[in-house]
Amino acid sequence: MTTLLLAIGTLAAYLIAYRTYGRWLGRRVFRLDAGARTPGVEVNDGRDYVPTKRSVVFGHHFTSIAGTGPIIGPAIAVFWGWLPALLWVLFGSVFIGAVHDLGALVVSIRSRGQTIGEAAGRMINGRVRFIFLGVLFMILALVIGIFGLVIAVIFARYPISVFPVWTQIPLAVAIGLWVYKRGGNLLIPSLIALAIMYGTVYIGAYHLPVDLTAWEIPASGTAAAAAGSSPYFNAVVIWTVLLLVYCFIASVLPVWTLLQPRDYINSFKLLLALGILLAGLLIAPFVGDGLRFVAPAFNDNPPADAPPIIPFLFVTVACGAVSGFHCLVSSGTSSKQIRCETDALSIGYGAMLLEGGLAVIVILACCAGLGWGVHDYNPGLQRYVPTLDAAGARLTGEVAWAKYYGAGSWSSMTLPKKIGGFIEGGANIMTAVRMPLTMGIGIMAVLVACFAATTLDTATRLQRYVITEIASALRLTPLTNRYAATSVAVVTGGVIAMIAGPTGPGSGGLILWPIFGAVNQLLAGLAFMVVCFYLIRHDRPVRFIVLPMILLIVVPAWVLYAQIFGAQGWLAGGRYLLAALGIATAMLQLWMVIEGLLMYRRAKGVAPEPLPPLDPRPAPAS
Repeated sequence: MTTLLLAIGTLAAYLIAYRTYGRWLGRRVFRLDAGARTPGVEVNDGRDYVPTKRSVVFGHHFTSIAGTGPIIGPAIAVFWGWLPALLWVLFGSVFIGAVHDLGALVVSIRSRGQTIGEAAGRMINGRVRFIFLGVLFMILALVIGIFGLVIAVIFARYPISVFPVWTQIPLAVAIGLWVYKRGGNLLIPSLIALAIMYGTVYIGAYHLPVDLTAWEIPASGTAAAAAGSSPYFNAVVIWTVLLLVYCFIASVLPVWTLLQPRDYINSFKLLLALGILLAGLLIAPFVGDGLRFVAPAFNDNPPADAPPIIPFLFVTVACGAVSGFHCLVSSGTSSKQIRCETDALSIGYGAMLLEGGLAVIVILACCAGLGWGVHDYNPGLQRYVPTLDAAGARLTGEVAWAKYYGAGSWSSMTLPKKIGGFIEGGANIMTAVRMPLTMGIGIMAVLVACFAATTLDTATRLQRYVITEIASALRLTPLTNRYAATSVAVVTGGVIAMIAGPTGPGSGGLILWPIFGAVNQLLAGLAFMVVCFYLIRHDRPVRFIVLPMILLIVVPAWVLYAQIFGAQGWLAGGRYLLAALGIATAMLQLWMVIEGLLMYRRAKGVAPEPLPPLDPRPAPAS
């Protein structure tokens, strides 16, 4: 019953927050104007600037910001207990994350669709633009590497998800061509595509799992085998390479070709999956032994190698509470597609609250859903069967939860375990509405993979913008070409994805996640600085963002210091690449904060530099 009350209570809190605090921000602080010309209408180049209906932009924006961030972060954070993770998600999303997303979106809209890095140069000063671009390059390289790795892990661990995920691509392209070339309606074909997608989930689950383990090259040497090393060229590595090739192609196409229609389909997919999960949560407390928490509310006896909850909770749960990556989506793609300025409230503030709701569902699935049991895939039966203990009994309750979270050490909590905890816990909840377990696992795995794919190619597109801006500033003309810039984006992300973890290449997800979280939250703090200067220059109130800004500047710096110089830090462990990335990011942050402090008094009430004139050449036909 506790799970049901928490689900209903958080949903009610988010609805109240949107209708009160969100509306106050839109009307009184940012003063959204339905009559203002948006960048999509003003520029409309048919490729990146495309004025689009609110529902379509919402689908793109939400699926891009969500990805697997609100899944992986909370699934790791419940290691410290479900209550701290839940409180940070709830209050963080309402008072920090949604404000951050809306603010970045509005600043970009009022800056003719400039990225947050370009806007920083106008709101603060020119040097800050270069600092911000450096931070953006680092965070996007991490996003491409980590989210590509996440999808590869899902494909390798859940072969039943492969066929449905790849089938979605031609479906989305066909819908994009139908809508934008022939003027067709987007809703009906998207619903048809959604029905086809669930048909492919059934086919993938029971008839066509795609397992690449036969292609793996074993680790050489008896020592490697004895240590439990994964194959050097394993399924995760193979899928990562294939996914990076895919995101190169997807990221150079016009947004209407694949990005918009696929994200629109994904938004329906999420709403349907959330609906099934919520129905399961409503029914589960009255089925069998109910749905109870099998995880502690607060873990007061964590393993010795686990990082302390303060400050690491605030960077482990990024998406779902607040995420700097969201400012890149807001200013990089969404601001260029919004057709009416007042749409920014639901897209910026509302989408973040929905993401917070997803994070709450993740917490409930990991901490209560797993208690109903864990499972292993049986290729002969082509379905998942209960995992049994040494005595032949089914693993349930706290014992089942311990399979994912009771390994005895922080370092043994691998990325597949965290993803698997949500997928299996969510599938267990779906069984309350008589969803077959194997089908439920397929739905959850496809949902996570599709969301991660959305974030992956959106991040690659954004990285292309950033590399082009850096190349233009440094007069590196070859890198201003979108294909060359995208190639650099893909290669750097691939290098990061292949960082070796506990079991070899492609298994470093848990190692990478803390630096992603720290750099991600640092970016959110810097984005708050840009929004703050926008409000200062326009004589608007800023008190409501001062504390979030300070929190998101101080805490990530604290985490980076602990990760780099701590007793078990990167320097002590010989992980010099991570240490170098962390030190470089911290130095850029310090430099930008100093520039902001020096500029504060001179900026108050002074309008930002005017935007450059528009290119007089006509926009290409879409």
